Amino acid sequence: MPDLPKDLIAASSFPMILAVLAKGESYGYEIIKAIKEQSNGQLEFAEGTLYPILKKMEAHQWIASKWYKAENGRERKYYKLTSLGKKQLQTEKENWQSVNQILQNLWQLNFNYQ
Repeated sequence: MPDLPKDLIAASSFPMILAVLAKGESYGYEIIKAIKEQSNGQLEFAEGTLYPILKKMEAHQWIASKWYKAENGRERKYYKLTSLGKKQLQTEKENWQSVNQILQNLWQLNFNYQ
């Protein structure tokens, strides 16, 4: 598997996190784990990368957070999609599908000229 450039990972972080949260409420480690699993280990967010993104997403009101006490007594911050977040996820999905289609068209064009 090729190493993905950091700028591509950064550009895709919002839709990936929104997609994970579309499945239900989750906390940081679970989000990191879900992305790693779905990417077959190709993408692994560090906590220091994830939490600033979550903070930005909260500022946009795409997600909301709430503290819960875990069985071990530790508190954990859970995140969930808001109605704005669901709309943003749809927008992100459409944007990425458009970019993918444009790239497919361009690659097909280049293939035909080789």
